[in-house]
Amino acid sequence: MEFHYSTYRLELKHTFTIARGSEDAADIVLVYFTKDGITGVGEAAPSDRYDEDCFSIVKRINRLTFDDIPDGGTLDEWLDAALPKAGGMRSLETAFDLALHDLYGKLNDISLSDYFGANSKKGCMTSFTIGIDEKDKIRAKVLEAEQYPLLKIKLGSDYDREIINTIRDVTDKPVRVDANEGWNLEQGKKMCDWLAQRNVEFVEQPLPADDLDDTARLREVSPLELIADENCIDSKNIPDIAYAFDGINIKLMKCGGLREAHRMIQMAKEHELKIMLGCMVETSVAITAAAHLSPLVDYADLDGNILTSNDPFDGVKVEDGMLILPDGPGLGVELHR
Repeated sequence: MEFHYSTYRLELKHTFTIARGSEDAADIVLVYFTKDGITGVGEAAPSDRYDEDCFSIVKRINRLTFDDIPDGGTLDEWLDAALPKAGGMRSLETAFDLALHDLYGKLNDISLSDYFGANSKKGCMTSFTIGIDEKDKIRAKVLEAEQYPLLKIKLGSDYDREIINTIRDVTDKPVRVDANEGWNLEQGKKMCDWLAQRNVEFVEQPLPADDLDDTARLREVSPLELIADENCIDSKNIPDIAYAFDGINIKLMKCGGLREAHRMIQMAKEHELKIMLGCMVETSVAITAAAHLSPLVDYADLDGNILTSNDPFDGVKVEDGMLILPDGPGLGVELHR
């Protein structure tokens, strides 16, 4: 099996700000596995929140060989051979996982949504994310996102209420809130009560990940559901956090790819938790990969490609807010023509 990679810089349409910082661009690594003249593509979109970056990924890749991936093996055997090579770097695991799923689907003429039993070309509705910004810029972003019926609002700043009031001056469409660990318990109580009166669906990661017991206390009194993000990396976390949250946010770049994300979906359902699929700033490769699981979950926030100005791939589309999966085997993504 042949392997190669390339790097790419995604440019954001607007400076993207959350409680932890801002960015104007995001560096990613694209990986490719080729067998019998067919190539599968995957993507690593590292986050400094998890101590990963493109430099470290490329440095590791350049030390690797892939001769031990069995040509005639099953997909699970491919993954079992490839993923440990990432050395615990989850975004790199994800890149290997996506490329091998894509390759398997193409070689066996099956889409990944069918492979995972979703059996649908339509996913759930995705939100469109509005980052922390000045009032005039927030208004402009909301108007720019008019075609999306559902917004996700980044909070966790010193002027969260002003942000929500600014948005409500422009639109009354339902919104979801992501505090990105930006509140403490008392702030969380006050904000959840206040947001519940303003057509907000739920609050994502209101408190720091190491404040799990306080999060459980907030859940007891919050009129809004709480969704875990930074508290939920992979399936091993779910039993430990289920008492503190109403749902989880699965991100491929956190958990290590589609195989683990599917495990997380199954385990979350066993614990009666709501399930959202989220993303980093990514190309249509990773966004489309997650979208193939979206018929199986409750919520989606898969807009990382839409936030960029130079996505080199075509894949999942959004029509009236709904995720529409591409035709074709594997991921179903193609380079722009």
